[in-house]
Amino acid sequence: MSTPRAARTLLRLRVQPSARATALRGRMADGTLKVAVAAPPEDGRANRALERWLAEWLQVAVRQVRVTRGMSARQKTVTIDGVDERTVTARIDAALERMQDGADDGE
Repeated sequence: MSTPRAARTLLRLRVQPSARATALRGRMADGTLKVAVAAPPEDGRANRALERWLAEWLQVAVRQVRVTRGMSARQKTVTIDGVDERTVTARIDAALERMQDGADDGE
């Protein structure tokens, strides 16, 4: 009998470091999420802040969220372990819908 694979989701992000606040800013035409991060892009601070914010926002442990591509670039791939793509997509879609309604954007 085979062991089920652990859920893993990849997110493509366009990150704006040194922003006024850390928040989801929207979705680009290709599906990439736009995220503003308050931390500066020095010594990995923005990446660590992004990982912490995503973990809280997606309701997972920080150790489950890792920037896996684009460590020093604005275009990043983030891996979320232990959460399936359907769940992550539902949480993102709900947040984007709240944004359109003028409510909380995840700050």
